[in-house]
Amino acid sequence: MDFGVVLQTNPPAWRVVELARQAEMYGFTHVWSFDSHLLWQEPYVIYSQILSNTRRVTVGPMVTNPATRDWTVTASLFATLNDMFGNRTICGIGRGDSAVRVTNGRPATLATLRASIKVIRALGNSEAVEYKGNQLRLPWSRGSRLPIWVAAYGPRALALTGEMADGFILQLADPDITAWSISAVRDAAAAIGRDPEAITMCVAAPAYVTDGTAEGLAHGRDQCRWFGGMVGNHVAEIVSRYGADGAAVPRALSDYIAGRQSYDYNSHGRAGNIHTEFVPDDVVDRFCIIGPPAHHKARLLELAALGVDQFAIYLQHDAKDATLAAYGEDIVSSVNPVVTARA
Repeated sequence: MDFGVVLQTNPPAWRVVELARQAEMYGFTHVWSFDSHLLWQEPYVIYSQILSNTRRVTVGPMVTNPATRDWTVTASLFATLNDMFGNRTICGIGRGDSAVRVTNGRPATLATLRASIKVIRALGNSEAVEYKGNQLRLPWSRGSRLPIWVAAYGPRALALTGEMADGFILQLADPDITAWSISAVRDAAAAIGRDPEAITMCVAAPAYVTDGTAEGLAHGRDQCRWFGGMVGNHVAEIVSRYGADGAAVPRALSDYIAGRQSYDYNSHGRAGNIHTEFVPDDVVDRFCIIGPPAHHKARLLELAALGVDQFAIYLQHDAKDATLAAYGEDIVSSVNPVVTARA
């Protein structure tokens, strides 16, 4: 299993770069960031500095969307970074949440998402593509390679992922929902003749390593409760479309939002968000990984057995450095078998 870290591009930007550098030293393979241009600083500018200050990690948004930038601009950003740093970028993309809602916009339709993936993928891979009635390409781009990973929850979005994506991003770590979602993506891929195993499966969620005490667990839950609110934004839209009877999506994914009243995007993705009080402890425990190292190892092995290829840690809490250290010095090596020089 690969490991990634998801950062917010809060100022100072050099702190973000330093966390990315630490992540690489601890063996993380991917550095992701939020992409919401009003709430946080512009990620692509910071990616250039992360890439300049590291040697191996791949960087990209978790996630961008088709609405806030022209698709050709998005592709050009990635292709430029690839030209400068050697194909170390990845495009996580979805319909859009905070980046569009803060400006009173709406998430893109799945049809728009599908079309945007076609354009961004072609241009980001140094190919020509039709866009707005013209045949376009980036004439300076040579050999750029850009994987496209799609973030999805609902049945139609999961089907699109299976049909088009190089990777799938599920933003929660509940094993039951993970199993259901991966199955839906793989079934959609198989239905059109794609190899389901060729799609990389990524689970992204907060991880908080505690000392094993009840007080430590309570504190970790409070630091990560914001995540249930963020996921709730997507789930609420799915429930409005498909209903909450469990026919289209698992009840485990929809029941908890019954108490959701409002949401303040000014506190989006932040520990202590008061608009996430509706998220119960059991949802925090299922959606996140909170507890002593042994608990993290057990959950990660369970996710790996379900087909998860990467676990990406949302690092929006008060123990950023400690979490990176705990994973890098203990948890990662316990999940991934150690190769010995002599059998």
